[in-house]
Amino acid sequence: MFRIISVLALTLGLSFASASAVADTVKLAENAPDSYVVVKGDTLWDISGKFLKHPWLWPQVWRMNREQIKDPHWIYPGQTIYLDRSGPYLSTTPPGGGGTEKLSPQVRAEDLSPIPSVPLSRIERFLTRPLFISDKDLAGSATIVASDARLLNGPGNTVFARGVTAGVSNWQIYRRAQPVKDPVTNELLGYEAADLGTARVSQEGELATMEITSVQHEVHVGDRMLPATKAEFFSLAPHAPSGAVSGRIVKIPDGLESTGKFGVVTISVGRAAGLEPGHVLAIYRTRPNAKYDMDGSKEVIKLPDERIGFLFVFRVFDRVAYGLVVESDGPVKITDEVRQP
Repeated sequence: MFRIISVLALTLGLSFASASAVADTVKLAENAPDSYVVVKGDTLWDISGKFLKHPWLWPQVWRMNREQIKDPHWIYPGQTIYLDRSGPYLSTTPPGGGGTEKLSPQVRAEDLSPIPSVPLSRIERFLTRPLFISDKDLAGSATIVASDARLLNGPGNTVFARGVTAGVSNWQIYRRAQPVKDPVTNELLGYEAADLGTARVSQEGELATMEITSVQHEVHVGDRMLPATKAEFFSLAPHAPSGAVSGRIVKIPDGLESTGKFGVVTISVGRAAGLEPGHVLAIYRTRPNAKYDMDGSKEVIKLPDERIGFLFVFRVFDRVAYGLVVESDGPVKITDEVRQP
């Protein structure tokens, strides 16, 4: 079982914008409170949203030090977050140096989990599976060519595979699913593989002997394998892409045509375009053209695109990526555009 680890890049070494630059870009939310007590189930996005109009700008306004939090990557339930409107800044110390707030032993005993950036339960299964396969990946995959099982292969069964790389012990078993294409250009972006399970090498060789260690679905002769991936150690500190990024929502899990807040989507842009985990993209929808027919003049007017939400990128492949919808005004649909905010 993979252990999901999330790292928030709020270390002291992180370079923040200057106070004047922050003032130009960060706006307080309406009715922003002076303080807020963190409770179990909060996320840093939600907490920042109580204070900021655009929560994804939170790395610019947090003031944290090692005296306040032993591990500055985390905040915990029971802590009070204070708003210093002069920055604005968010801190665990009251404005003006009101001292260090310490967690009581009771709170620490009850709430040992740090506050994540976004709800990890929404993205956990997407951190290691499914995975996107290119033609190059497919050509380089190992293949199960025989099995000891008479019918179905399950945990503990032995299979035999060709193409197993020497020195690699753990493998992910997959079956190529339907190709994923750009819904507008029809361009092939890759293949989303069906995750079948995992296997471990018990004897290396040209024909490797392998033991199936877990299954999501039945495993057949002819199924492919790639070296097993672990959950990425990625920074969830949100930031905008440094260059121009433009793509579309091409797929929503379980065959859905639309989703909403905290829904996962697949977008048609990835590592090749400079995308990385932690990037925040705005979601836009194209408005239909308007017709102007007055004063003897006829004209088709292209209306500006409508921004309907924000997307938080958490896993990136070469030409596609997974993102979590963190804000939305209504349903988010396939073909909606994503670009830098």
